Parts: sequence; structure tokens; C-alpha cells
Amino acid sequence: MLLNFILAIFLSALISYLLTPKVRNFFISQGFVEDPLVKNKKTGNATALKPVPRGGGLPIFLAILVTSLIFLPLDHHLLTILAAAFFTVVIGLIDDIKDISPHFRLFCNFLAAVAIVSAGIGINYISNPFGGVINLSFLPASLLAIFWIVWSTNTVGWAAGVEGQLPGFVAISAIFIGILGLRYAVDTLQWPVIILAGAVAGSYLGFLPFNFSPQSIMPGYSAKSLAGFFLSLLSILSGAKLATLIFLLGIPMIDAFLVIIRRLFRHQSIFVSDGSHFHHQLLKLGWSRSQIAIFYWAVTLALGLLSLFLNSQQKFYTLFGLFLILSALITTVSRRTL
Repeated sequence: MLLNFILAIFLSALISYLLTPKVRNFFISQGFVEDPLVKNKKTGNATALKPVPRGGGLPIFLAILVTSLIFLPLDHHLLTILAAAFFTVVIGLIDDIKDISPHFRLFCNFLAAVAIVSAGIGINYISNPFGGVINLSFLPASLLAIFWIVWSTNTVGWAAGVEGQLPGFVAISAIFIGILGLRYAVDTLQWPVIILAGAVAGSYLGFLPFNFSPQSIMPGYSAKSLAGFFLSLLSILSGAKLATLIFLLGIPMIDAFLVIIRRLFRHQSIFVSDGSHFHHQLLKLGWSRSQIAIFYWAVTLALGLLSLFLNSQQKFYTLFGLFLILSALITTVSRRTL
């Protein structure tokens, strides 16, 4: 299974690497580019330095699709997952070409999540950090799964402000989910999760060289929403490891939570970007785009390594401490830049 995991990463990365320039060139030829000057007039939070095409979700999706079809049997679950992912990337590509309403995007996220739970994929329990599991049978299994998929689809995508930021930490997170799955490879139910994690990791790794500074293509909403969709799905399929994904995505998750709280406190819409994310604040402090991206990768890598050695209770305390530290850090940086 380890060999198949590595092969899935390699094949997916190769497909994504070969297709990304073709998608980039097509978008440029059609004039589907994002002009930071125009975006700044609308939202004031553009971080790109020059007009760049979006549409990164297309080569990423195709890489995951081909790799999955080669390594995994096309059963009902996989067919539903790929169909929901296709729907997600299509909506994302429409937004990449012509911005659509964030409320409509959220509605489409909800539809994709409903499609997943309709296939029988839900969350019946979550791990108890103090031992055992927390039974959620008193709730509809689909309710928490829908919330989790929609939440992750949006919050993961919010951490894509600078070149290379998103594909790097998404690939690292998927790799560690796959590694954690390999620990239980004796359970054949983990095999599809391991392969899918490898396909997701490889697809974003293959895209990374073209997105790292100086970028020639951006992930766009298509790649951002796809990242959150697949990571949330992997955390569910691997045995309701929601806390593990929150642990791996420490900065993006905490930053998203604080941004929502801040917008609600200021009576602002949580759907309208205001340039207040952590990476925006680091840019204002003078950090380079490469430094910000590598910082996000490094934190994700460190948390991934910790996840291999900590038990559930230790992860809980570490996550709680991380929340306090990052909350204080993000709040301090935000105050200094305002």
C-alpha cells in the first residue's frame, strides 16, 4: 500500500504538472485573467502583482480524476465523490472566469455536501480526546458532515492569498492524512482513503511550481474550493478524523474563525472579503510572498509531524495551546497593521 500511495502521488503530480501550462495558456488566450487593479477597486484585497489567469482547479481535478480511476474501483461512493468534485470545480471555474455571488457559491457548496451524504457518507461519531469516542447517533449523520464539508470548502480557500501558499499546505496535509492511514493499512477500508490522499497531494504538488512566486497561474476559486472539499472528505473517510484536519490546518482554521468573529463583531457580512486575513497582515508587515508561503508550509509540516507522535489527548491540549498562541499572534499582528 505504501508503494501505491507513492505512485498515486507521483502520477497525480505528473498529470497536474503537464496540464497546468495548457490550462494557463488557454485562459490567457481567452482573456480570462484577474487584474489586481480592477479587483482592488472592488474588494481592496488583491495580492497579485500583475494580471494572472485563474483556473487552477481544472488541472488539479483532472489529475485526481485520472489517478483515482486508475488506482481505485469505480464504486458508488467514488462515483458520487467524483461527481460532487466535478460540480464543485465547474462552479469554481465559472467564478474564475466571471465572479459570481458568494451566496450562490455557498449554496453550491451545500449541494455538493448533500450529494456526498446522500451516498451514505456521514459522521456518526468523533474521537473523544480523553478516551473512546463521542457517539453522535442522536444527530442525523448527515448534518455534521454537511456542515464540516461546507465549512472546510470555504475556510481552507481563504488561506490562498499569496503565491504558493495554498497548494503547499494542502499537499502537506493530504500527505500526512495518507501517512496516518498507512498506520491502519491492515484495514482494507483505509486503502481508498490512502490512495485518494495521495492523488490530492500529488495534484497540488504538480500545480505548485506554476503558482509559486513569481506565479504564472493562480488557484482561483476552483482549486481553493476543491482543496477544502477533498480535505474535509478525507478526514471523514479516514474515520472521522476531524480534529486531525483541524490540527494540520491550524493557522487557516484559526484565522478563519477569528476573521468571522471579527466581521460579526463589526456587523460586517462574513461573505465579503475585507483584506483582514493573517497573510494580508503579514504582507503589511513587510513579509515577502515567498516567506509567507513557506511559513504556512513549515507550520503545517511541523503539526503533521507532531500528529504522528501525539495521542488524542495530547493533540487536544496541543491544539488548544496552538489556538491561544496563534490567536494572540494574529490579533497582535492585526493591531499593529491597522
